[in-house]
Amino acid sequence: MTGSREFAELSAADVGAIRSSSVAVLPVGAIEQHGPHLPLNTDALVAEAAARAVVEQRGAELDLWLLPALAFGRSVEHVWAPGTLSLSTATFAAVLDDIGRSVAATGIRRLVFVNGHGGNISEIQTALRDIRLRHGLLTFATNTFVPVERDESFAEAELGLGIHGGAMETSLVLHLRPDLVDLSAARRRVPQRLNDNEHVRFGGSVTFGWLSDDFGPDGYLGDPTRASAEAGERGFSALVAALGDQLAEVARFDFADFS
Repeated sequence: MTGSREFAELSAADVGAIRSSSVAVLPVGAIEQHGPHLPLNTDALVAEAAARAVVEQRGAELDLWLLPALAFGRSVEHVWAPGTLSLSTATFAAVLDDIGRSVAATGIRRLVFVNGHGGNISEIQTALRDIRLRHGLLTFATNTFVPVERDESFAEAELGLGIHGGAMETSLVLHLRPDLVDLSAARRRVPQRLNDNEHVRFGGSVTFGWLSDDFGPDGYLGDPTRASAEAGERGFSALVAALGDQLAEVARFDFADFS
């Protein structure tokens, strides 16, 4: 078997030697507008880079296998912007299910979605149970932006509203691909009056449907003017460390332990 931990680089004979204890890791992103300062592939870029880093660091230890990234996701909140390439809900669900079916056929028992786009969350959560039911896999999902959002570096400037194209996301791309960032086009876009609401707000008790241009024609929320490659390096290190801890627990999780 090749020394690579990239699933796509295995031969058919190699796949036959994979153990049931292996963990298939699928980065899932999106191709969508991130304002005038960031590339369309921001979510896919971060998800794949984080997943790849963890597999390189802990792949042999945890028996991880990196699947080719799924760059396209469900980005209906951004389809108003040219360049956004969004799958429909039905198509996205079908793709996730087909991947789950195919992974199950290898004998691998665990499949983890490393998701980089907030708009994918509800569909992936549904897919976890559907794939578990239909194909018998142990299914898991983690979101790359959760450990990053816990970084308090930009809290005062963004008021918790830097959720799309903001300071940390911009910092991550400055760290990973600075050639794709145009900070000269960045402006502060923080709808701070939204935080005056007790219930109808991000993280409030009442959820609401929104499109990214509901908050302004540029389609991003946050203060990317404060971004830096140094903050991105710090955020990426925290992300990779958190993902490694998560996958370590995934690798040993089994319902048999609780029955």
